[in-house]
Amino acid sequence: MKTFSSIALVFFIISSCGSPQPTFQVSAQDGLLFAKAHENGIEANEGFVRCQNFVQGWLDQSDPETGLIPRNLEASKDIWNAQDAAADNYPFMVLTSFFVDQQMFNGRMLDMLHTEKRLTSRVNSLPDTYSFSKKGFENEKVDIAKIVFGTSEYIKDGLLPLTEWLGQSPWSERMIEMLYDLKNEIDIADQIHRGGKKNSTREEVNGEMLQTLSRVYWMTGDEQLLDWAIKIGDYYLLGDHFPTRDLDYLRLRDHGCELISGLCELYVATSYAKPDKKKAYQKPLHEMLDRILEVGRNEDGMFYDAINPQTGEIEQERIADTWGYTLNGYYDVFLLDHTPEYKEAILKIFSNLHKYTNHDWEGGSSDGYADAIESALNLYNRIPNSEVPKWMDSEIKVMWGKQLESGIIEGWHGDGNFARTTIMYNLWKSKGLYVQPWREDLILGAEQNGDSLLISISAKKPWTGKLYFDKPRYKENMKLPIDWPRINQFPEWFTADKAAQYQLVDFDKQEQKQYGGNQLIDGVDLEITDGKKLVVF
Repeated sequence: MKTFSSIALVFFIISSCGSPQPTFQVSAQDGLLFAKAHENGIEANEGFVRCQNFVQGWLDQSDPETGLIPRNLEASKDIWNAQDAAADNYPFMVLTSFFVDQQMFNGRMLDMLHTEKRLTSRVNSLPDTYSFSKKGFENEKVDIAKIVFGTSEYIKDGLLPLTEWLGQSPWSERMIEMLYDLKNEIDIADQIHRGGKKNSTREEVNGEMLQTLSRVYWMTGDEQLLDWAIKIGDYYLLGDHFPTRDLDYLRLRDHGCELISGLCELYVATSYAKPDKKKAYQKPLHEMLDRILEVGRNEDGMFYDAINPQTGEIEQERIADTWGYTLNGYYDVFLLDHTPEYKEAILKIFSNLHKYTNHDWEGGSSDGYADAIESALNLYNRIPNSEVPKWMDSEIKVMWGKQLESGIIEGWHGDGNFARTTIMYNLWKSKGLYVQPWREDLILGAEQNGDSLLISISAKKPWTGKLYFDKPRYKENMKLPIDWPRINQFPEWFTADKAAQYQLVDFDKQEQKQYGGNQLIDGVDLEITDGKKLVVF
């Protein structure tokens, strides 16, 4: 872990005006929390430095003519494709740049989006695989199944998480245009497959579409998107493709888990938009979830990679790194129906996480660690548990240790998941706060104490900029009725309410100011100058 000899250390406490007024004297308890906030900041700083190095490492490998990144650095170095380069890697280069390099965010990252759209759109706006050496599409013939799969991946895995953080942007516009063009190609991904049932992408595409449509329906208010999702939901829950009765192979890890969570997200969406449909789904959905709990877990509550849900046989005994992706769906249903077993499934894993310290996720891959850490982080946001933070702190160090000096992690498209999970971790450590302009020597961390947020900012050199607070993005950006757990979302920690008033106590200046929530979201002017130091621990 890096250490910093800070020449400036600024402490704030911010709280709603209805809370007791903090004094300028730092209590012993607050002193410990400030120390923890500073420690959090050091960890988040390392994370952002690593993400910055990841971006530069991949940009160094980009195609010199188009500026696009390759799919992988060994095999497939000649191609850019939607389901891998665009879905898994590029979006988290964009998000990293948002936090650490606004010039790159508004420049090269946006240029890559425009280039991708111009060069790879093949069926209207839907992208196909592009060959750098051919200066055109890799395949002469259009394979609509591959294009549908790549587009669904690009939207759900990449552009949707970007949109949940950024709100309306050129990336959300790309997402929306592809989504509507995709609607002209499929209602239900029934014939999409790759080489047999164990590699079928049908459930993955349908699951991705369920998640995308259940969220973007609220964002746009377009009823046809929800109707589309309901067609898919009926296909599985009310038709003859029931996941645990009619399928003899069900993946509970990457790809297959998308369907489980997607059906649960649709259940939430219909509960607010079409209650009669929610009622029709309730019994079969619970049947599916109960059967998976019955035959799909080991003694610690961890899901197997794949099962035969009809016979209860374990098809792949390895433990799924995406255990939280599946449990997101269980908690979605718990929020509505209060089924105790669904929350207990999460608590059971939490109580056994210590057994999976430095576990061999996906053969020890960085991607496996990313998914496992994200699994814990998103659920911990909903169900605080004292055992989970130290596990996440331990495992993030293992994942970070896989990064090479070049900034590359493993040299394939899964490297983007390293950045995605690291950014989620960093935002947990700062409780959703960030600064602009970011600088490598600037340390920002926070700890929450009831209604108050204790913030520590330090820097080696004088710095002037803005401190930004998070907002209820689920409501502001996505228009969702509730903040239900979602795969690849960036959890919300301390969010400012635009209509509320907040008191900010600056221990460096020994002053107290009042801010509206909208001012916190738009950014608070902040200056760190030489020689400032308030508290020495």
